[in-house]
Amino acid sequence: MLLMLTGSSCSGKSTLAFAVADRIDHIAVHDTDESGVPHNPPPHWRNHNTEEWIRRALDYQAHGIDLLLTGQAPLGEVLAAPSASLLDGIALCLVDVADEDRRRRLRWRDPGRWSESAVDRFNNWAAWHRGHARDPRHRPDAITANSAPMMAWHRWTSWTAEDPRWQIPVINTTDRGPEKSADELEQWINRQRQALRAGRHPLCRGWAE
Repeated sequence: MLLMLTGSSCSGKSTLAFAVADRIDHIAVHDTDESGVPHNPPPHWRNHNTEEWIRRALDYQAHGIDLLLTGQAPLGEVLAAPSASLLDGIALCLVDVADEDRRRRLRWRDPGRWSESAVDRFNNWAAWHRGHARDPRHRPDAITANSAPMMAWHRWTSWTAEDPRWQIPVINTTDRGPEKSADELEQWINRQRQALRAGRHPLCRGWAE
């Protein structure tokens, strides 16, 4: 099963993922940045990177291990990746933080690296993620336009917010200690696994049919 934490930079995705790594059996934790991020990514870089990590998830799946992956790919991009339909299950959670907190975290993490306009872009991307989490019809062009030809956007672009397969809970890390958010993440992972074992997960094998 692929369990993904998504969201814009400095929301706390990696911190939370690695905080629960020792609490849960049969799970591997990775960040998509491990494969390297080009200084000037080509147009389809994230599409191909997402597909590569889904294939890694399939390798783990073959050995009975779930992949907890952190990155910035939203659910629509994950579902459209060519190999996504081969996963036993897919679950995605948005990790978010208030815009001003994100600004403070970026200044602390990367002193002097980001201009105000760059930080504004991070916050705009976060705002888009929030809209996408609520409704698949929220500006899908932000990810579908000029994408790689391999992407199967048709799998979900006709869905509405009421579709039971479109479930993107949000963990908001604003003014919260990592322990409380990690507890919330652990509970979410356990619910996804239980639903998959019970055969009632909305994105279990066959969702694309």
